[in-house]
Amino acid sequence: MIKKDTLIYLGAFSTIFLAVSMVLFPEDAFSAAKEGLNLWFNVVFPALLPFFIAAELLIGMGVVHFMGVLLEPIMRPVFNVPGSGSFVMAVGLASGFPIGSILTGRLRRQNLCNKTEGERLMSFANTADPLFMFGAVAVGMFSRVEYGVLIAAAHYLSCITVGIVMAFYKRNDRSDYTEKSSRKQNILLRALISLKKAKEDDGRPIGQLMGDAVKNAINTMLTIGGFIIIFSVLIKILIKVGFIGLIASGLLKFLAPLGVTFDLIVAYISGIFEVDIGSQQAALADVSALSQLVAVSFIIAFSGISVIAQVASMVSDTDLSIKPFICARVLHGVLAAIYTFLLVKFGIINVLPQAVPAFLSQQPNLSLAFIMTRMTLIFIPIILCLAIVVLIFVYKSIKLVWFSVKG
Repeated sequence: MIKKDTLIYLGAFSTIFLAVSMVLFPEDAFSAAKEGLNLWFNVVFPALLPFFIAAELLIGMGVVHFMGVLLEPIMRPVFNVPGSGSFVMAVGLASGFPIGSILTGRLRRQNLCNKTEGERLMSFANTADPLFMFGAVAVGMFSRVEYGVLIAAAHYLSCITVGIVMAFYKRNDRSDYTEKSSRKQNILLRALISLKKAKEDDGRPIGQLMGDAVKNAINTMLTIGGFIIIFSVLIKILIKVGFIGLIASGLLKFLAPLGVTFDLIVAYISGIFEVDIGSQQAALADVSALSQLVAVSFIIAFSGISVIAQVASMVSDTDLSIKPFICARVLHGVLAAIYTFLLVKFGIINVLPQAVPAFLSQQPNLSLAFIMTRMTLIFIPIILCLAIVVLIFVYKSIKLVWFSVKG
């Protein structure tokens, strides 16, 4: 009861603080809101909207059910989630946060996964997209495109590791929507039957389906835009009033012997709130290139309270708990930082500059060619999973024939 009351008072105080600060610093609040709006309208909106619409159509047409049956042999033993999670993972890898978590909520609403499986899937299907890591961070903030390779490698390796770790979260709690009698059928035939049944159960004609897809996608994008703008304003105000500087100064007394600088602490604190601002601060920090890259990897993988708030809002009408997601974000951030350090130290990906790079602050241009490339990326993991499914199917067939001949 005391904990609940504390959260209520803390929420009320934070809201009052934000409202009063915007009145006291209207120019800073306006400029921050404008920056957030530009980021959303010029980068986030055109990058994510096509994927949201496509995802809605694929779910309505039964394609996700098809993939769920077909890719169950891969997703279940590795990540302990239904095969339909492969669709969420593929779109999440190509499109970036928070679409993976949003699609997980859609699967849960349609009972394509149970509560625990949804929490597992949501925890590792939340990744940054290639455009942000290669364009906004590597090129826009560091002016070194090769940094994108290191950041992306550490990011995706840590994402897969989180997925494997989360497979042990309530490990025995799993759903089984496939009837045992139907398992004797060919897996491709079962997948096609599942697709047909899902489309018949949906019942919407293609025109209504497309209209609903566009409407739902727009509503989702507006919500995401609101979160980006308000957290952009919040970070600006916290920096303006000196709150972040005060916290950084206090932490510096304990971390200075470890070689940590004030700028680096500010970057981490900013990144805890918002990933874009935190990454920018890390790129500008007066520390070694390796320290910058480790900080950026942690910030991107953690994704910030802004993204966590977006996810909490999008799944608020489901029974999915946000707590495993938050724990996974911390784990993802720590692992990404460790992988970055190891990849550089062992010379696996050696991108450290010989001279101090010139820093830029700009957003990459978004072209149709890049969007098409990202859409192509969706099918790469799906094709790989399908190839593994075929190998498993062939192996089982050969094994069955061998025992039949032997018998």
